[in-house]
Amino acid sequence: MSDEVPSVADVVARLTAPGQPFEMEPAVVDGIALRIWKNAPHDLRRVLDASLAHAERDFLVYEDHRLTFDQHYRAAATFAHRLAERGVVPGDRVVIAARNLPEWVVAFWGAVAAGAVAVPLNAWWTGDELVYGLEDSGARVVVVDEERLERLRPHLGLVGALTTVVVVSEEPGRPARLGDVGADVEVRDFYDVLGPVARDAVPPALDFEPDDPVTMFYTSGTTGRPKGAVGTHRNAATNLMNLFFRAQVLAARTPVASAPSPHPSANLLNVPLFHATGCLVTMMSSLLTGSKIVMMHHFDARRALKLIESERITSFGGVPTIAMQIIDHPDFKEFDTSSVTSVTYGGAPAPPDLVRRIREAFPTGQPGNGYGLTETSAGVCFNLGPDYVAKPDSCGPVVPVCEVAVVPEGFAGAEPDPDRPQGPDVVGELWIKGPSVVSGYWNKPEATAASFTRGWLHTGDVARIDEEGYVYIVDRAKDMIIRGGENVYSVIVEGALYEHPAVADCAVVGVPHPTLGEEVVAVVVVRPGDEVTAEELTRHAAARLAHFEIPTRFVVRPTALPRNPQGKVLKRELREWLTHAEPA
Repeated sequence: MSDEVPSVADVVARLTAPGQPFEMEPAVVDGIALRIWKNAPHDLRRVLDASLAHAERDFLVYEDHRLTFDQHYRAAATFAHRLAERGVVPGDRVVIAARNLPEWVVAFWGAVAAGAVAVPLNAWWTGDELVYGLEDSGARVVVVDEERLERLRPHLGLVGALTTVVVVSEEPGRPARLGDVGADVEVRDFYDVLGPVARDAVPPALDFEPDDPVTMFYTSGTTGRPKGAVGTHRNAATNLMNLFFRAQVLAARTPVASAPSPHPSANLLNVPLFHATGCLVTMMSSLLTGSKIVMMHHFDARRALKLIESERITSFGGVPTIAMQIIDHPDFKEFDTSSVTSVTYGGAPAPPDLVRRIREAFPTGQPGNGYGLTETSAGVCFNLGPDYVAKPDSCGPVVPVCEVAVVPEGFAGAEPDPDRPQGPDVVGELWIKGPSVVSGYWNKPEATAASFTRGWLHTGDVARIDEEGYVYIVDRAKDMIIRGGENVYSVIVEGALYEHPAVADCAVVGVPHPTLGEEVVAVVVVRPGDEVTAEELTRHAAARLAHFEIPTRFVVRPTALPRNPQGKVLKRELREWLTHAEPA
């Protein structure tokens, strides 16, 4: 028997061959010719039903509160009926605005089973922003926790379509504090609305089509008003198949490292459920595969280490900073982390050196990176295991049902040509097409037209694709710095700075300059107990970067970098902070 590792191309060809689980077939969706997974779930109701295969296992763990897959299924089915009793019909929007709680998941699947569109809102939003989401989506029902209720309380009478506010307590077993609402809106405790849950409860008898809308995730909104990306059953089901496909590719290429773990699969959920990664990747795949989800009230690296040990966590991730904070914690070696077999992340650039550090910290863990957007229903590119070790600055190849193209600046065609040469020398905006790409934004035809062309999504990310099809995200288009006519990609400069042992976190931004147009400024967070000078960082950067890429100013930030809930650095906020900050 040969020990030769099969190539990615050979594995893909075998997995997608006729009669195989990942066979593909052509389809026309909204007039767009696509490749789709032939064996993808028809709709999310069938995904929910499939969860009963793991009925007695723990599904959701939060503090001392546990729900099995069966308990979750019966509660979600019951909540679907309660929504229907309150006038929710298929196509209506049901908003969820809360921190990660077991009831969040029950409400989501209850909305799905009722035929509604589940609309997760950013739990970090202010009261005004939450009202915007409720008004923009036209929601009839909103599920909130107590903190979000307090933000909404002064505004409840201002949301025209809203009829019901369902409130979840943040402490398991305690009724929610409702207080005096003073608005013509029904405000009830979650479990008061849910009522008795029958042991044999099933969802309403409804028929679903793959292209029926089922989710609406709002974009992160770092600039302008957030937009609701309307996702379908097909979009979400495709994402599930994308995840399973890449796992099978990894298993075929690393059979020893991919051997079954002696511990039942358990995910530490440390990204928000209102983000596509938390919901469509971690939560939804766990429901289908029988994996336990362990939630935290808020992320704390030491608490995370304690849960990894006590709950025998096999997988965690989210964004790169999560992995870095866990590995960097001074008490890391006090905890048993031997159960960890996977550390994956996406949503923000990862320093290439993080791969090595993960391998050292978790000897049996497979590092992984991915790329996707709200508009692609989460992941479309994945780089896992030895492939990630070999190409740590890439987010991997695109899944077979999707297409990617690099569109150079000034491209005027109606549609990119995937057959045009797009090697490492071609840099431009990344466009994506496939069955996981949403059709557009809710009630925003102009924004939809600006971002979608014949099924191609304009990502706004600057990328290149190598000769093996691996995608490299060079920068966000809006974060590219033009210094004296030269394009400076901040992610490249950040990657170089991350290699300095004293740098725990960093962000590179452009600020106005009277002659150069923009100058390159690096904001650095130093590891506890370390010190570093601007001169030292300049020498470090000069050894790795072109002269025009070297920051002209280094600023040491005493607190963490500002990030949105998806882990992306809020560079606009950093630029404002820099107007008052002192250089290093």
